[in-house]
Amino acid sequence: MLKTILLSATLCIYTLQADAIPDKIKQQNINVVKAAAEGLNEKLPQKIDKYTSLIRLKAKGEKLIYIYEINDPKMSDEEITKKGVKKMKEPVIHGICTSSKRFLDSGIIISYVYTGAKSKKELFHFDVKKEDCTR
Repeated sequence: MLKTILLSATLCIYTLQADAIPDKIKQQNINVVKAAAEGLNEKLPQKIDKYTSLIRLKAKGEKLIYIYEINDPKMSDEEITKKGVKKMKEPVIHGICTSSKRFLDSGIIISYVYTGAKSKKELFHFDVKKEDCTR
């Protein structure tokens, strides 16, 4: 009987420790995302191409959010949204899966948000998780 109680107690301890591991990983991810956003924001804004600038990064829990601004004076927000989603989604996801694999593998979600320079409204966004890279 004593052996059964000790075995049960030992299993309970291991279970509690195993349950604590995901919480530790989650907290570690939150800290990494926050540090990445703070560190990268020091170098922003940054021009990416003729029409696009990376203006800031935000940390939201385990999500690292890149915020871009698109400034194409020849196109409306609606046109940018329509063309941007079609043109950019696959290359953006492929790029994130290649360049940020370690983040994704640890459970961090990376989000790219595109806003209009004129309206300052969100035009479109892509959230990328580890599962998106296995397709």
